[in-house]
Amino acid sequence: MTDMTGTIVAKSDQLNADELLPGSRTLEITSVEVRTGDQPVSIHYRGENGHPYKPCKNMRRILVALWGGDGANYIGKSITVFRDPDVKFGGMAVGGIVISHASHITEPLSIALTVTKGRKKIYTVEPLAAAKPAQQQQLDQLPAEWSSWSNEERGYNRASLGTAALVAWWRTLTADERTALEDKKDSEWKPLAAGKDGAK
Repeated sequence: MTDMTGTIVAKSDQLNADELLPGSRTLEITSVEVRTGDQPVSIHYRGENGHPYKPCKNMRRILVALWGGDGANYIGKSITVFRDPDVKFGGMAVGGIVISHASHITEPLSIALTVTKGRKKIYTVEPLAAAKPAQQQQLDQLPAEWSSWSNEERGYNRASLGTAALVAWWRTLTADERTALEDKKDSEWKPLAAGKDGAK
């Protein structure tokens, strides 16, 4: 494989804007934590690998406007986030994470939010398109027996279809599931998938 995206992941306890340099990402929410402190909200999502999304205050305002104030109602819903290079911190454009799309809405939501003292910006969130990326389509084409299989059986099945199918499925696993299967992925599934790629 020559995918370099994994090499730019920041050493951090949260999703970092620079991780989105390759492009936007859709997050399927699995849980929401609210606590006190500078970053009071942690949004956990499928395949987060220990990097929850910790939205800034303006993005939290958008989420509340989208789905209400109860974070428990966010579970099972999805948002698409991207790196906005114009987001400023301390007067300098450093880039930040902005929500562009959301599921469970039927029309665009536009809201004016304060970005600096005396200045507001209109943020627009579009309904999350029904069209799915190629990797998600790979996951939708699953065998009828899929639900009864163990993760090891699923891994072999995805690897037998090639690297794209294996990667798409791997990204749906939790951090604990990945840790348990890491050796098998590296020693067995990746070589199998690479062989299938070469045979195409």
